[in-house]
Amino acid sequence: MRRRWGTAVEAGREHFSQWLDIAEPVLTPARRVLAAVSPLGWLTLGAAVASWLVASVFGWGEFGYAAAALLLVFALSCLLTIGRTSLDVSTRVEPQRIVAGDSSAVEVLVRNVGKAPMLPVPLDLQTGESTTRFGLPALKPGGEFSDVVILPSQRRGVYPIGPARTVRGDPFGLVRREIAWTEPVELFVHPRTVYLDALGTGMLKDLEGRSTNDMSMSDLAFHTLREYAPGDDRRHIHWLSSAKRSSALGNEQFMVRQFLDTRRSHIGVVVDARAESWLDPEEFETAVAAGASIVVRALRDGQDVSEATGPFALTKPKRHTALDLFSRARLGEETMEVVTARLTKLAPNISAAVLFVGSLTPLLSVRRCASLFGPDVNVIAVRIEHGAPIGLQRSGGRAIVTIGSLSDLPRALSGKVSG
Repeated sequence: MRRRWGTAVEAGREHFSQWLDIAEPVLTPARRVLAAVSPLGWLTLGAAVASWLVASVFGWGEFGYAAAALLLVFALSCLLTIGRTSLDVSTRVEPQRIVAGDSSAVEVLVRNVGKAPMLPVPLDLQTGESTTRFGLPALKPGGEFSDVVILPSQRRGVYPIGPARTVRGDPFGLVRREIAWTEPVELFVHPRTVYLDALGTGMLKDLEGRSTNDMSMSDLAFHTLREYAPGDDRRHIHWLSSAKRSSALGNEQFMVRQFLDTRRSHIGVVVDARAESWLDPEEFETAVAAGASIVVRALRDGQDVSEATGPFALTKPKRHTALDLFSRARLGEETMEVVTARLTKLAPNISAAVLFVGSLTPLLSVRRCASLFGPDVNVIAVRIEHGAPIGLQRSGGRAIVTIGSLSDLPRALSGKVSG
């Protein structure tokens, strides 16, 4: 009996699914029509139905008149939303990447590409956390409208600009039909940075590029001479040594140069984004600005950069997008160890790393993060604690510098801080 019941239920679900597939071409437009009715519009329809029922049951003509008036208003509101609008709408954000405190501009260009004149309609454009409304005038076929909005100074972050939507509806707000004409564009507001001296000095003095123990046939660090082997580049033959060896042995012997690989300077920047590591969000903002300052200086020096914070990680970014990650940085639940491990996996050839941690970040967590890098990687931890004096301490062979503000960062990295 249960098996038959289960088979019947399964068959019913299958028939219902088939019916939905058949009715989908009709249901989709119906959903769009119903979605255009605002909550006030549904309230108006409900009041009209209730008034009509009261008039029918109790014979009160006043409620019948009220029902007719409400239905007439709703019908007229629906008529105002009928009609097609053929527009070509484009938005341009210039510049798309700014520094906190600067301003950007959004240009909106609208052109009527239809064959009929267009009545005045409002155009809403999302600009960050607010919405800017443009009053589009009546446009004849081929007519254009353009306007520019200056976006005020914003805090660090990523702000969506768009989409641009036209709104057709009635003055009462009973029915509202929106059409999106553009895709959202992101406005990146980078954190303000502080000027740093070249990173090849001070506590990051090893960023000059140094040799490793890996053998190479083409580099700058000469290691030794060895006998020529088939496949070696003839350009690396050391002719003077080859002549001496050949004369001593009495036969032709070639000697080639062998080199040590030189590691290119590659700095990694990690900002702890765990909410429990910070006393307040402003300390985290200081850490983000400090990390961005390191990246700006490293790129100016022509060094490779990798960066990570929270769920975001980026390795060897282009110069104009390097700070986008710091615009996206946010407090969350990601631990410092997980973020650092992700960065070391993406960029295993980091030669020096700077970890920005909060005043509540455990010292054990800092040690674990430092141990994730290779033994030849210079790891420095910078602790952000507002109001604290600059200080230096050593833990497990690693340097931990404490700064009380962003302006302390240049001195902290100069190597002139005493413990």
